[in-house]
Amino acid sequence: MSAAVASSSAAAVGGDVVWKAHAAMALVQLFNGGYHVITKVALNVGINQLVFCVYRDLLALAILAPIAYVREKRIRQPMNRRLFMSFFYIGLTGIFGNQLLFLIGLGYTNPTYAAAIQPAIPVFTFILAVLMGTERVNLLRVEGQAKVSGTLVCVSGAIFMVLFRGPALIGSTEPDFASQSEISAKGQPEPVGWLMSSFLDFGFDNFHLGVLCLMGNCMCMAVFLAIQAPLLKRYPANLSVSAYSYLFGASLMVVTALFMTNESTEWSLTQSELFAVLYAGIIASALNYGLLTWCNKILGPALVALYNPLQPAASAFLSRVFLGSPIYLGSVAGGLLIIAGLYVVTWASFRERQAALGVLPPIARVSEPLIHKDAKTPFQRVHILPKSSSD
Repeated sequence: MSAAVASSSAAAVGGDVVWKAHAAMALVQLFNGGYHVITKVALNVGINQLVFCVYRDLLALAILAPIAYVREKRIRQPMNRRLFMSFFYIGLTGIFGNQLLFLIGLGYTNPTYAAAIQPAIPVFTFILAVLMGTERVNLLRVEGQAKVSGTLVCVSGAIFMVLFRGPALIGSTEPDFASQSEISAKGQPEPVGWLMSSFLDFGFDNFHLGVLCLMGNCMCMAVFLAIQAPLLKRYPANLSVSAYSYLFGASLMVVTALFMTNESTEWSLTQSELFAVLYAGIIASALNYGLLTWCNKILGPALVALYNPLQPAASAFLSRVFLGSPIYLGSVAGGLLIIAGLYVVTWASFRERQAALGVLPPIARVSEPLIHKDAKTPFQRVHILPKSSSD
């Protein structure tokens, strides 16, 4: 009886933290939507986007590093070779590769196509998490089937939102709105070095090269989330993980920008660009990546990545509020599909956590023999024996 009460109280406490993590992830995507709105206005004047990334990354590092040093001094483990390589890889993929490949891909394609590829991030993350063992899926159970189907519904909603516009439900349609609101890639210096030239020598044209870079951008973000989740289990200092990732990512970005910028005037900022850098560095980078790391530790990489398709919906909503842009039927329908997919996956994850704590609802007991028959973990054998002894 006391064990059941302890399990129930543990589930309640853990559930509160989990729902806070879900709320934090929704807030992260809302902040990212605000970032897209601000960059549509501020960065359309022709700032070098590599320089913009350098400023935002250095600002985020300047915020995260001292906070992590003070708050996590007692729980931060000493650096070793394994941790050093892990921090380098997440900085290389989640900060440097993620941002740089997106910029190159955006320059060779267009913002619409770049947005259409972003829903691949949850798919890549889900596959990597399953292969690495951080996400478990049992297709013989309802929870496993719900995870797969919810992921597909969420990704389908994001794709539908990008490919289908439909009539304007709120606001009036303006013919040249898209050309005015998108981040302009024109006039930007093309970051093509010897590596990009070698791809062109193999017969790739600019568009296909841009598609490869955008796919690499999605893969980098997926690898970042998949590697970070097991790292957080052995290195619980969340802010330090974010600070170290920005340390390596910002260093690589600075070196790249120094080689790819030609004029010193490209490093100067106007007032609107300075405001965009401050928002990107403080909110979209330092705060968002800090919350993202904490949520990844609690929810896991697959569920965290599923919130990524909410960015277009948040951007559309904030664009309506601050820019007066219309909201189309495709945005509303796609957003509803994304929310439905997130709900299904969240429900499946909640059921799995209850199963691990032994507080399953009565409906889940029906499918237990399938799991008990193949059970190999000590926890599951301990769960079976009291039940059989009571009979």
